[in-house]
Amino acid sequence: MPFTRRQFICTSLAGLGGIMLADSLLFERFFIETNEFYIGAATKSSKNISVIQVSDLHLHSINHALVHLVRKINKIQPDLIVFTGDMLDEKKNMALLIQFLNLIDKPICKVAILGNWEHYAKVDIDELKSVYNNSNCQLLINQSNCYRIGNKTVSITGVDDFIGGQADIRAATTNYQKSDYHIILSHCPQYRDNIFPEMDNNVPVDFVLSGHTHGGQVNVMGFIPYLPEGSGRYVKGWYHTDGPKMYVSKGIGTTLLPVRLGARAEIAIFYLSA
Repeated sequence: MPFTRRQFICTSLAGLGGIMLADSLLFERFFIETNEFYIGAATKSSKNISVIQVSDLHLHSINHALVHLVRKINKIQPDLIVFTGDMLDEKKNMALLIQFLNLIDKPICKVAILGNWEHYAKVDIDELKSVYNNSNCQLLINQSNCYRIGNKTVSITGVDDFIGGQADIRAATTNYQKSDYHIILSHCPQYRDNIFPEMDNNVPVDFVLSGHTHGGQVNVMGFIPYLPEGSGRYVKGWYHTDGPKMYVSKGIGTTLLPVRLGARAEIAIFYLSA
C-alpha cells in the first residue's frame, strides 16, 4: 500500500531523527577522528617533529574507542603528547587516568595542564602530579619547560585554567627558554585574548592549543545551544586573527549529556619542521 504524503513525511522525519540520535550517541562520540596540520616549513615529505594533542577526556571508563586511540598513538610514536585539560571531572576516577596513561608507551614524552573540571572536582594536585610523573608526563601550572627533540628545542608553556584556576601567562613564561618552537597550552580558549596583552613582548609564540568547548558538543549547522563559560568567541579549529594563532580541539569526552552532534571527537597532530 503506497504511503500518503503525510505518512512519507512522518516516516522520513522519524528515520532522520533515529539517524541523528545514533550519530550523536555513538558515531561522533566513539569514532575519534585524527586531524593533521603541517606548521611553517613542515611538509608531508620533510623530516618533522610530531606533537599530538589530546583534550577533554572526561574519563569515566576505558572503552574500546580509547584503547583503539592509544594503539594509534603508540603506532605513530609522536615526539610529544600534550594533554590540554579536563582529563578528569571526578577525583574518584584517578585510577582510570592511571589505567589510561599506562596504555601509552612510557618513553613518549608527555605534558599536561589543568582544565576547569580538575579544579571543580577538587582533584588532589600533588597526587595528579605524581600520577603524571610516573608516566613520563610533566604537569605544568603557570610554568614553561624546554624539551630537546633531535636537533631542535620545543618550549611548552602551560597556564592554569582560566575559570577554575588562576591563569597567569606572565608568571608562566618567567622561566621561558629561547627555543626553536614555543607552544602555549591553555584549556579555556577565551584566555587567548589575554595572552599578548599580558605577556612579555620578547617571548615569541608559534601557536596556542586549547580545548574546553567540545566543538559545541551539539552543533547543528552552526547553531550551538550551549558553550561553557571560558569559551569566549571560540568554538573549534584554527583562529589566526586578533591574537596568537590558536587551535581549539573538539576533544574526546562529553559533559552534561553523553551526546555529540556535529562535533565529532578528535585528536590533532601538529608537524613542525625538524
